[in-house]
Amino acid sequence: MKNVLLAVTGGIAAYKAIDLTSKLTQAEYDVRVMLTDNAQEFVTPLAFQAISRNPVYTNTFLEENPNEIQHVALGDWADVIIVAPATANTIAKLSVGIADDVVTSTLLATTTPKFIAPAMNVHMYENNRTQRNIEVLKEDGYHFIEPGDGFLACGYVAKGRMEEPLQILQRINSYFSEEAKEASYEQSTFNGKKALITAGPTIEELDPVRYLSNRSSGKIGYALAETLQSRGAEVTLVSGPTALQPPKDVKVIQVESAHEMFEAVQSQFEQSDIVFKAAAVSDYTPAEMLPHKLKKQEGELSVTFKRTQDILKYLGEHKTHQYLVGFAAETRDIEQYALDKLKRKNTDVIIANNVGDRTIGFSSDNNDYTMYFKDETVVPLGRESKVNLAKKIIDELENRWG
Repeated sequence: MKNVLLAVTGGIAAYKAIDLTSKLTQAEYDVRVMLTDNAQEFVTPLAFQAISRNPVYTNTFLEENPNEIQHVALGDWADVIIVAPATANTIAKLSVGIADDVVTSTLLATTTPKFIAPAMNVHMYENNRTQRNIEVLKEDGYHFIEPGDGFLACGYVAKGRMEEPLQILQRINSYFSEEAKEASYEQSTFNGKKALITAGPTIEELDPVRYLSNRSSGKIGYALAETLQSRGAEVTLVSGPTALQPPKDVKVIQVESAHEMFEAVQSQFEQSDIVFKAAAVSDYTPAEMLPHKLKKQEGELSVTFKRTQDILKYLGEHKTHQYLVGFAAETRDIEQYALDKLKRKNTDVIIANNVGDRTIGFSSDNNDYTMYFKDETVVPLGRESKVNLAKKIIDELENRWG
């Protein structure tokens, strides 16, 4: 059971806090309530005590337990604190660290996660000073539950209504759900491991203005990097040219050509524990890079190409402890080519997809992958967003790798 400390301040929306207490209690949270003096002008401690079946706190100096300091102990007890409703006055006091009642004293004396549900007149809410106070608190780590639009006590129909209790409950449920998920990731197979990922296309220059490349967007490689980082892996992403923002807390090595990508991967391979070769690397490069722009001429043009280094084959031949995941982007005979690649390249897994389907694949946010494992297990992942597919891939490997 999670502990919720509800702080009620002096606004007409305080009546909603009674309903919120009821909903939290019914959701099996252990709820304790604090009321400011102004809040008691609208609601009574007895109402909250009857619903929560816990003491209600109204006085900073009423220390009933000599073994603890009440406003410190309350903050330590709570898993989360909700201020609902939060008046402009309380928000202002919190933003500058004033602690002159049981609510502000407790909030100042705790590191517990805090949620603020503002409720006030629309002009008070939109006032520059209030908005600056809110930004200060956000920077300090407070979570804000935005007020809604509707009929206000002042008679306006505008933004300023405290969010409905059911929506606040759902927000708190989501918070604890995400917290539980993050805690489970601390037990991840990938926690503390070194992951190497390649992503995006390569470009092979013909002359100073032309090059050979492909349609790869890099989205699946970037999604894999972000997913692995969230599960505690130390991630290095070797990326060809893309329009994507580098994932947070991921080491990114930017390259252009297949040769540059090979050198970057080679330098990182030995210390890696798991490698995802998701980049679409050019198989051929012009035999000669012309120093000047190739001018138009009569008749046909022939260009001689040479093979680039087969990065996945190299990794399969040189792996020792590394777990190697390859990708196969095909337009026909998907399974046949995937199984052949799995064997020839000595990978542990091949993830195949049909890039002949223009509704998925290179330029799309979605794809449809099938995983082929060395032990002959086949796992279809289905058609989903690349972000979700990255999570599915890592989930499968959580159960198999290590």
